[in-house]
Amino acid sequence: AVGSELPPEPGGSRGPGEGADEERELLLARLVPASRLKEAVGASLASLCLGPLGGAQRLGTLVDCLVLNYRLRQGPGRGRERGTEGPLRCCGCGRFLGEPVTVPCGHTYCRRCLRRELRARCRRCRDWLLPAGGTSTAAAPLRTSVVLNRLAEKWFPGECERARAGTRLEELLAQGRFREALGAASQALRADSSDLMLRIYRAESYVGLQEYKTAIEDLNFVISKMPNWPEVYFRKGKVLQDSGFVGDALQLFLQCLALDEDFLPAKLEVEKILCDVLSPEKLGESLKESAWNSPRIRNKPFMLGSEVAASYCNLQLCPQQSLGGSDVLEPMSGGLNRAQSAHALNSAKDLAKEDGLKRVSSEPLLSGQGKGALLKRKLSFSEQDTVVCEDGRNKHKKQGESTKRDMTLAFGTIPGDLIDASDFECSLCMRLFFEPVTTPCGHTFCKGCLERCLDHAPQCPLCKESLKEYLASRKYSITELLEELIMRYLSDELFERKRIHAEETAEHSNLTKNVPMFVCTMAYPTVPCPLHVFEPRYRLMIRRSMETGTKQFGMCISDSQNGFADYGCMLQIRNVHFLPDGRSVVDTVGGKRFRVLRRGMKDGYCTADIEYLEDVKVADEEELKKLRELHNFVYNQACSWFQNLRNKFRTQILQHFGPMPDREENIQAMPNGPAWCWWLLAVLPVDPRYQLSVLSMMSLKDRLIKIQHILTYFSRDQSK
Repeated sequence: AVGSELPPEPGGSRGPGEGADEERELLLARLVPASRLKEAVGASLASLCLGPLGGAQRLGTLVDCLVLNYRLRQGPGRGRERGTEGPLRCCGCGRFLGEPVTVPCGHTYCRRCLRRELRARCRRCRDWLLPAGGTSTAAAPLRTSVVLNRLAEKWFPGECERARAGTRLEELLAQGRFREALGAASQALRADSSDLMLRIYRAESYVGLQEYKTAIEDLNFVISKMPNWPEVYFRKGKVLQDSGFVGDALQLFLQCLALDEDFLPAKLEVEKILCDVLSPEKLGESLKESAWNSPRIRNKPFMLGSEVAASYCNLQLCPQQSLGGSDVLEPMSGGLNRAQSAHALNSAKDLAKEDGLKRVSSEPLLSGQGKGALLKRKLSFSEQDTVVCEDGRNKHKKQGESTKRDMTLAFGTIPGDLIDASDFECSLCMRLFFEPVTTPCGHTFCKGCLERCLDHAPQCPLCKESLKEYLASRKYSITELLEELIMRYLSDELFERKRIHAEETAEHSNLTKNVPMFVCTMAYPTVPCPLHVFEPRYRLMIRRSMETGTKQFGMCISDSQNGFADYGCMLQIRNVHFLPDGRSVVDTVGGKRFRVLRRGMKDGYCTADIEYLEDVKVADEEELKKLRELHNFVYNQACSWFQNLRNKFRTQILQHFGPMPDREENIQAMPNGPAWCWWLLAVLPVDPRYQLSVLSMMSLKDRLIKIQHILTYFSRDQSK
């Protein structure tokens, strides 16, 4: 059945493994509808007919199906974690934003979430957390956001000290000094037993010392206080996995992914477990030892069809009550635990011999099943199993005793006297942040201020660190947390800042007063004019034209006396292509002609007050008839001159300016006259001063006569 669905193999020879790989990719690609778990599992199993999986990453779609199915079985009662409420809250773990790091998308995480690579994509916008695709923190060093870190230190010094203590504990754990980490975490918990992060660190210390039972107790307490924290389910799943209970660990990993589908370590563990279970060797062993080998199906031939898929779909992927309860430790139906039974049994034997799990009962262990059940009872991690003593250690409580209490946040509100507008000032313009962006080096500026600095040099204005890659990406994402803080605590100042910005934008939007001028070359109505912009002043000018929405600026040739000529042409921006070093190629086309009334200067580039020019229309019928005759004669003369050019020159003109416009029926319909006149004037090798005199003419008749004189001169040269 699987083979019949696959497309026929194209012609040509292939290696022995290439055909199977391509067919497997086509098969696994059909697992798009994640809600169809049965079909997804069946297709994944069917792909085994084509050979080994070749890596856990091939099961990513199946993992997505399992997570979605798990979430649907939970129902609407259990939502995703919103985290703790407070002005400085991590987008990842939802806890206090210790050592804040702003990622390229503009959202801010605590350093712990990013350093441990708990997720590859942003939890809010699903963008990559790291520029290189979220694969390595070495390629993108984590720099603390200077402004946000300063605010955290000022507003919540106690929480910042807790974060630093957590960093020291992480260093001890990373160095394998578990006994020292355990002592430090226990001592800190005696001082503050409500710090859940300390319990996470202490649980990791217990795991490093192979004291899994005590680690489970700490993790249970965290779940009882924050039942929607994805990381604690992952930590608990790792403990159970290390203890040999792979099926129960899989449930916890799926619960973690149900709360946060981008929790990378949990997804990797699920893929590894499924890859191991679905491998041909383990699958064959599982089929021999499992309930599938019962008398009901013993005599049936094995087939990768609905029966196998249904067996996997019957896995208890959802706890009956709460994942904090002992239900989670019940064996999963199907072949998953059975495929891992030998591993779980051996792990239990090893743990019984060592000091990690120790002897939890003096009764003889008669069977693997009894051994697992007894161990699960002793490792029961119900939410009501443990309480915290004053010394920070856990103890079992009596049945019916309540331990739940409200957690008061130390960083919920900010005293009014600690809010200072100067803490939110841009170090470049010395005004309140407007559209704040944070560079990879951790410094924050107004978006416009930073862009102007990068026009001059691709480096941070404060620390001078290179920002070439940041400039090349051109992804200046707004730092959302900082903008939210300004909106919440400095609303009046922000209103005034927006008013000033609106006035500046309106000034830049005026197309008759202080119009930006690009002093470079001649431009003509309807004629394309590509530009290579590299000077900082013109980078700023082009950017402002785009931001204001006008997408227009004036073009004039230079003048030795006045700076630029008295006449010019407006250019309309059609497209801007930015180069990695900040330069840009701007595609423009000519628009209206204008005359300069007053000259000025703005931020390094020229400006002018202008008035637009239009041709004076001919009303007399006799004059209009003569004008049409002149127009047709000059048009034919222009066509003849162009056709007599050498092929080389004609090809170059066509590539740069395009074909010559057609003759128009109504020669006075456009305010600038026929388009072919301007195209011809642009391609004729005439002195710019002479071209400028034609551009300034408001009479079509005079313009045609001028062009006729030029064509007569060049036609004489062609005949020679």
